Amino acid sequence: MTAALIVLGSANTDYTVLVDRHPLPGETLMGGELVIATGGKGANQALAAARAGAMPVFLGSVGDDGNGRAMLDALGSGGVDVSSVSVVDDAPTGIALITVSRDGENTIVVAAGANARVNAHEVEAGIRAVAGAGTVLLAQLEIPLPAVRTAAETIDELGGRTVLNLSPSREVPDALLALCDPLIVNEAEAHDLTGLTISTPDEASAAAATLLDRCRSVIITLGGDGAVFAAPGASGHRPAPRVTVVDTTGAGDAFAGAVAAELADGGDLTAAVERGVAAGAAAVQWLGAQPPRD
Repeated sequence: MTAALIVLGSANTDYTVLVDRHPLPGETLMGGELVIATGGKGANQALAAARAGAMPVFLGSVGDDGNGRAMLDALGSGGVDVSSVSVVDDAPTGIALITVSRDGENTIVVAAGANARVNAHEVEAGIRAVAGAGTVLLAQLEIPLPAVRTAAETIDELGGRTVLNLSPSREVPDALLALCDPLIVNEAEAHDLTGLTISTPDEASAAAATLLDRCRSVIITLGGDGAVFAAPGASGHRPAPRVTVVDTTGAGDAFAGAVAAELADGGDLTAAVERGVAAGAAAVQWLGAQPPRD
């Protein structure tokens, strides 16, 4: 059976601690209780897509350890197909160290572990085994760039569509940007690509129009201000609802997963952005990158 949605990306165990404020360089602070949960941008987005009604196939790598087994269980029980996930014995499952301040802002440091073992050859084989015309690929950049580029090129060859969340921000080849439909970036990532200052929806719209010369469509997320989007013949701004912010960790992943789910279901970019904004607003209302299990 051809998969409607493939999510390629990282899988981490998140170690999160609440702090009154983020520490200064060289400073030690006492924090709250440690929360250990499954995370990673790829896994977060796969689960978000599943919550939005998709049945995503996840491509990634975990270690042959307790954290890896917990990750596969979390993904599988959340409606994600994990049959194509690689389990490696020469690296641990990835780790993310997260501090969350009382106002909901976070800092994150990632140790890639098994995520660094994701390779282009295995990714291409995995995609060819399940993808076809119309398949949507959702990817991020917490795994090696050659794997992401190969995946996008393979999906394009097969008649599918690449959604790239350019996070964490890094330099990517123009050939990869040209395949993005859409490219999803936040204000800082859009600034890295364009050099433009982005602090308002109007400034974001101008940046999106600039980026449209380099990719097939683009979305710029604006946190509490929602998101703007641009594609040939269509553009707009969708504001976010006002909610109580508990933790911003994973809000962007929830957005991207919901966008990809809508596109995989045949929706257009406008509907996808609206669904993404709603998912992002919901995500900031719980602690951690993934919602509590029911």
